[in-house]
Amino acid sequence: MESSDVRESCTESSPPAREEGWKRRLSALTFGLLIAETVTGLTILWLPFSLTTQMHVIVHTVVGLVFIVPASVYLWQHWRRYRDVRMTQVKLSGYLGLAVFAVLAVSGVVLTAQAVWGRRISHAWDLVHVVGTFALLAAVLPHVVTLLLRNRVGSTELAARVRRAGRRFLTASTGWAVLGVAPVLVLVVLYTPLELDNTLPEDYSLIYGEDRPFAPSLARTNTNDAFDPRTMSGSQSCGTAGCHEEIVEEWQVSAHRWAAMDPGFRTIQATMGAQNGPESTRYCAGCHDPISLFGGTKNLFNDELTNPEGLDEGISCITCHSIQETDVQGNANYVIGQPERYAYELRPEGRGRLVRDFLIRAYPDQHVETFSRRLFKSPDYCAACHKQFIDEEINQVGWVQLQNQFDNWRKSRWNEPGKPEETIECRECHMPLTDSRDPAAGDETDYNRTASDGKHRSHRFLGANQFIPTLLDLPGADEQVELTHQWLRGEIDIPEIAHKWREGPVIPIEIEAPDRVRPGSPVEIRTRLVNNKAGHEFPTGPLDIIQAWVEIEVTDQEGRVVFTSGMRDERNFIDPGSFLFKAEPVDRYGNLVDRHNLWEMVGVRYRRSLFPGFSDEAEFAFVCPSSSFSPDAVNLPFEDGMVQMDVPGEYRVERLDVTARLMYRKFDQYLLNFLEGGESELSAPVTVMSEDRTSITVTVPGPEQ
Repeated sequence: MESSDVRESCTESSPPAREEGWKRRLSALTFGLLIAETVTGLTILWLPFSLTTQMHVIVHTVVGLVFIVPASVYLWQHWRRYRDVRMTQVKLSGYLGLAVFAVLAVSGVVLTAQAVWGRRISHAWDLVHVVGTFALLAAVLPHVVTLLLRNRVGSTELAARVRRAGRRFLTASTGWAVLGVAPVLVLVVLYTPLELDNTLPEDYSLIYGEDRPFAPSLARTNTNDAFDPRTMSGSQSCGTAGCHEEIVEEWQVSAHRWAAMDPGFRTIQATMGAQNGPESTRYCAGCHDPISLFGGTKNLFNDELTNPEGLDEGISCITCHSIQETDVQGNANYVIGQPERYAYELRPEGRGRLVRDFLIRAYPDQHVETFSRRLFKSPDYCAACHKQFIDEEINQVGWVQLQNQFDNWRKSRWNEPGKPEETIECRECHMPLTDSRDPAAGDETDYNRTASDGKHRSHRFLGANQFIPTLLDLPGADEQVELTHQWLRGEIDIPEIAHKWREGPVIPIEIEAPDRVRPGSPVEIRTRLVNNKAGHEFPTGPLDIIQAWVEIEVTDQEGRVVFTSGMRDERNFIDPGSFLFKAEPVDRYGNLVDRHNLWEMVGVRYRRSLFPGFSDEAEFAFVCPSSSFSPDAVNLPFEDGMVQMDVPGEYRVERLDVTARLMYRKFDQYLLNFLEGGESELSAPVTVMSEDRTSITVTVPGPEQ
């Protein structure tokens, strides 16, 4: 009987029609590939992350794209064949299956395109595809099973032929299903994993104990053994994959990135290693050079042996996002795990990298679960490195607190425990929201954000170092430095916290001076400084290096200098006796620790800084010049530490103009000279953080006075 006759004379449930349908090769191919797609799809959905599961993703995608063609042809023919028969439950399930197949085909193509060329797959399309899978099974299985069960009815020769045709259909479908899934096994067998070396070198020194391989740093791995440096590096690939290029661009010029390549850090570390043994440098490496630390290369301190990945990446993307646990004790007290990486993820270049990028986007759950944790949003996470101390193991004397941004913040006005709407946390200041096309945009776990806010947290980590980026000539250094200047001046707005932050400079300066003075009389000036916006003390960090000071300049109405303080000389040293925020640590013998040799520190002889919300004052005094004086006569000695300017000249002083500035630089000149091995041509840039001006009228007494 011809197929057209079958359509015209038989219902869809009649034996001749079923025999004809079972015998068609396209039927078995379509159903077999559908089984293969279902198996691989459910494997991806339900089984844990593994190499096999990843290969299922590849096969599911390729077979799915191929499957669309024969399935579309078959369904078109099938519809034309049975469109005129009466409506039954079987035919209805067929129509439902046809509609769902169309949805699955479209969503599959969209998801594939997003995984190959996009930044990430759409959650909505992914949900449609997953739900569509179960909807298709709910429609197709009853459709096919019902027809197969009908084959069991009847004892005629025609009924027997229908049963044989049905069995051949199932056999052929099974064969196609096996062929559809078999490439998974082939890909798994052909894949050659990168051999990792997660062991410490044979000559690795364990002078701090076998159970503390990374001491004196408190940082440790979750296995207490080494991690292959390649598994902790490769940050640039996060940007070249077409996903996180915005974040990588921010990170690559940040202090986190150049934490290990900082010339100052490296010189000081070399001094420490030469004096106390190379193992002692692990103390610094937990925060500055974790890749080298966990790679086991902090054993022999030699630039040629230093881990190149650690040197170039410092605190890499993988390192920061692999931390599993932190302790607010500080000194890098954290536990880090070695993330399970995607297939081909550690291959530097080539087709494998394209496959890796596709897998991460098409199958992102492992990537998200591994590198995005609630812990990262907590100030406790920052505390692991942004809190430092020296103990007896380092200085051979006893415990000394060093920089401590975490506890400064914890005890400050910016922290209101249990009240996130009133609290400003570390990331809210130093990682402000920025417009983004990045897959990391949006975060519904933030109390004041949504999952679709179109922003990510900046990874520039703007702080106070406006020197090293340009010194290292990093890409984007000029922009980073300019933003750092703006940050120090308090000129960068952060809209999401504007309602609970302060306006104006970070540390405003205000002059208090008399309105009028007489020639030859003492003039007292006071400057008041307030920690207006910083979430920790100002300045913060290594105060034996950092310098913040008040610069005062007094001139007459002609611009001639009357008095100065806080000026820098031609060698870039600040005037002796200037008002400085600074610390002067000492060793056990009372000698000044002035080369950042903190391993010798036992205490401080001087320390001045501003706690959040607190103020400080700097006082200055000089003698108002007589009504006429020579501009060459400046800073002459006078009683009580003041200065006078009282040499006859040719003009009258009528007004004194006072300018006060708060100045900041990251490196003092003495340390730079030491790092350069002598008189250095380098000088750290200086930021004018805030400024105030006022004028004082000089009155000449009349005869009766």
